[in-house]
Amino acid sequence: MPNLVYGSVAIALYLCASLYLWLQLRQHPQLKRRPVLVIGALAVFFHGIASYHWVVTKGGLDFSLLPMTDTIFFTINLVVLVSSFRKPLHNLFLGLFPLTALMLAITLTVEHSPELAIGLSPELSLHIVLSVLAYSLLSIASCQAVLLAWQNWRLHHKHLGGWMQTNMPPLQTMEELLFEILWTGYVLLTLSLLTGFLYLDDVFAQHLAHKTVFSIIGWIFYGVLLWGHHARGWRGNKAIRWTLGGFIALVLAYTGSKLVMEFLLT
Repeated sequence: MPNLVYGSVAIALYLCASLYLWLQLRQHPQLKRRPVLVIGALAVFFHGIASYHWVVTKGGLDFSLLPMTDTIFFTINLVVLVSSFRKPLHNLFLGLFPLTALMLAITLTVEHSPELAIGLSPELSLHIVLSVLAYSLLSIASCQAVLLAWQNWRLHHKHLGGWMQTNMPPLQTMEELLFEILWTGYVLLTLSLLTGFLYLDDVFAQHLAHKTVFSIIGWIFYGVLLWGHHARGWRGNKAIRWTLGGFIALVLAYTGSKLVMEFLLT
């Protein structure tokens, strides 16, 4: 019951922040950021309480699809919210907040089979934390890449101006921000894979093989992209394609495998 209350309050706040942001960007050239950040912070606060109670249960930690996906959404929102105090990330909220509200609504209404982990070691806890942080940051990078693709498309088709375009950061700033996020996410993903190989008994066991393989594929995608950007100056659409390719591999590594095992095969 408490989760229903916390989750519902978070949904309402996310939607209020989204509506306020949309109306502000439509009506005013200069966004008043403080109300969006305050409402967003309250939404993330209540979301965090709900996520904690979904994951931390009396029987142990629940690592099944819905609680963990909800936790990843919470982490993404928290990272973007904190980063938006010093970087122009508030436009990400237009897509992120409604998606988070939808994810919360699904978690509140859809039944799931708990996947409990009892007596988790500190090493495995570290591996899980690194994985969640890496996935969250690389998800933000993917959102950034989509916005960058949209800006590129408008520029090449000479669709200049418009209420969103005037409130978006310059293209160069967006690209610099994308690669900052990618580098941080890639380091965390590397540490996540290393701790997995060190502390898991067999990362290629039957229930982990698909996750390991797709995670490595994603790691290769991001590694090639960052090498190409550093050595060959890759940017623009090429950078966007490699970013989204790596993210698709990570989605298949985690969400795809859990979706099949928890819902399609039950």
